[in-house]
Amino acid sequence: MESSGTTRRQATRQRLYEAAVTLIAEKGFSATTVDEIAERAGVAKGTVYYNFKSKTELFEELLRHGVGLLTASLRAAAEESAERGGTQVEALDAMIRAGLAFIDRYPAFTQLYVAELWRTNRAWQSTLLVVRQEAVAVVEDVLREAVRSGELSEEIDIPLTAAALVGMVLVAALDWQAFQPERSIDEVHSALSLLLHGRVSGH
Repeated sequence: MESSGTTRRQATRQRLYEAAVTLIAEKGFSATTVDEIAERAGVAKGTVYYNFKSKTELFEELLRHGVGLLTASLRAAAEESAERGGTQVEALDAMIRAGLAFIDRYPAFTQLYVAELWRTNRAWQSTLLVVRQEAVAVVEDVLREAVRSGELSEEIDIPLTAAALVGMVLVAALDWQAFQPERSIDEVHSALSLLLHGRVSGH
């Protein structure tokens, strides 16, 4: 019996995540109440506290959950590229596309993540740093492998380059959604792909 209960609990948590992320993206964390999250998710207020001790804990879990999904999709893209016999740079290219697809699917979460990343003195700052590092580490691994195999120069600063690639995808995708929504994911991906391959300078 427990498995159906566990599945039901996961479904409830998923509804709570989705309700919380849309509300917090709309109104900000402070202005969002647990009552509103419960109402939007279609569950009793007690259910929120049964699943999460507090609104802060719900938010921390939300960050872990969302970035966990992103990290898994980046890793899967790199692995699929490797299975096809692709280079490490092709793996990075596949990860850029996977990142864009994730942001396209979860725009509210992405807005929330980017907004919270730059706020300080938050209860969840340490959680945010941990989950950010998980996503960036996937990119760092591929960059490290690319340097080892001679595809990329040994001069590159791996942590900063990884952060720059993740930042490029996040900001470009948010800009795409907010200001250039008529563009297709293929257009956005090919523009970022040119940057990745260093072909913007016209050589």
